[in-house]
Amino acid sequence: MDPAHSRNRATYPQVRVGLTLRPPLLAISFLSCYFSLVAFRTTRHFPLHQIQRLAAPRSPTIAEPARSFHVSFILAPGTTAPNFTLPVTPDQKLSLSELRGRPVILAFYPADWSPVCGDQMALYNEVRSEFAKFNAELLGISVDGVWCHEAFAKDRHLHFPLLSDFEPKGAVAQLYGAYRKADGYAERALFVIDKNGVIVWSYLSPVAVNPGADGILDALEKLPK
Repeated sequence: MDPAHSRNRATYPQVRVGLTLRPPLLAISFLSCYFSLVAFRTTRHFPLHQIQRLAAPRSPTIAEPARSFHVSFILAPGTTAPNFTLPVTPDQKLSLSELRGRPVILAFYPADWSPVCGDQMALYNEVRSEFAKFNAELLGISVDGVWCHEAFAKDRHLHFPLLSDFEPKGAVAQLYGAYRKADGYAERALFVIDKNGVIVWSYLSPVAVNPGADGILDALEKLPK
C-alpha cells in the first residue's frame, strides 16, 4: 500500500472528528452575531430618550388593584358624629349616644393582630391616663368579630372597649367615611368628638403608619373647659 495513502487514511478520522466538533461552535457564533444585528437594527430606529422611557419602571395603570388608588374622605370637624350601636362583647352592645356629655375618641383601625394595629392600640392603652385627664372615652373599632376582639384584647392587655363593626361589615366605618370597600376593612382614622356629639378633630393616617397619640391629645386640650 502506498505510504502516502496510508497517511491519508490515518489522518482522516482526525479530520472528520474535527469537522464534527466545529459546526456547533459555528452555529453559536452565527446566532450570536444574528441576535446582535437584530438588536442593533431594532434600537437604531428609536431615539435615545424613547429607549430610556421604555426601560424606565412602569407607573401604575388602571388595570392594577383598586386599593393603589383608594382615597377616603373622612368626616370633617364641625360635623355631628353619626350615632351607632355596636357589640363590645358577645352579649353587650354600646351606643355612641350613651357617652353624650363627655369627649369620645374613635380609633378606627384595619384589623386585630396586624403589627401596626397592635402597636397603635398598645400605645393608646399606655396613655389612657392622659385621656382620662380630659374625661375622654376611648373606643377602638374594626371589622373583626367580637371573639377576635376578645382574644386580641386579652393577649395585648387592653383595657378599653373594642367595638365590632362586623355585620353589616364596615357599616359604621362607612358612616364616618373610613371604610376601604375594595379591601374590606376600615381605614386607620381618628376622631375626637366633644361632649355635644360634634367632631372637633379628625385624621386619616396611611394604613401602614401608626398615627400616635399627639394629635388626639392636642385636640382634647383645645376643647372648651
